[in-house]
Amino acid sequence: MSRAVADLIVEQVNHKPNSLLCFPSGESPAGIFKYLIADANEGKVDFSSCYFVGLDEWVGMGKEDEGSCTNFLYENFFIPMQIKQNRMMFFDAQATDLNAACKAMDDFIIEHGPLDIMLVGVGLNGHIGLNEPGTDFNLYSHYGLLDPVTISVGQKYFKQQTVLTKGITLGLKHLKDARIPVLIASGTKKAAIIAEALQGDVTEQLPASVFQTLPSAYIFLDDAAATQL
Repeated sequence: MSRAVADLIVEQVNHKPNSLLCFPSGESPAGIFKYLIADANEGKVDFSSCYFVGLDEWVGMGKEDEGSCTNFLYENFFIPMQIKQNRMMFFDAQATDLNAACKAMDDFIIEHGPLDIMLVGVGLNGHIGLNEPGTDFNLYSHYGLLDPVTISVGQKYFKQQTVLTKGITLGLKHLKDARIPVLIASGTKKAAIIAEALQGDVTEQLPASVFQTLPSAYIFLDDAAATQL
């Protein structure tokens, strides 16, 4: 799965060197980043002209916080690839004005976009980024309260119990606008929500179901995540 997604990203960047790419943090994309770094080191792709946005962030955290989404992306991709600061945009989740932080992200995407590839995973509750169940499909960047499932599962990124209350995220309208929206999922624990999202009703109570409405989307699953399809 990771190799196939990396191949799609490499093909896109080779076709359009200044592509705007949205990357998520977490276990699912970690393997993809390893392949992308290896491909770049072997001269198969050059990311130096690309622009990047981070998908989401825990409100109150920044890149220095271990367990933050931004920290993960720096450690697993941007530092190894030596991406220049002016080519990356992350949410300022520590801002006193989160609306302004959302606008800054949306403005960056307008300036450098449209999003060529928006890569997302799926949560056990069907969330995409930190678009929790019940989120309007037509929102751009926004922030809101985290679902209890997200708060519980999110603890795996931290060494000790961490208070998580809100998230700031690209919206599902960004996904609808992206040239190539990409959903990835791996492991048997994702099988039930993948089946529901791709074969059940399209509903804002299950954000990942928006993929049924996206004609240019790609969905990459490993065998385990596809067992209930």
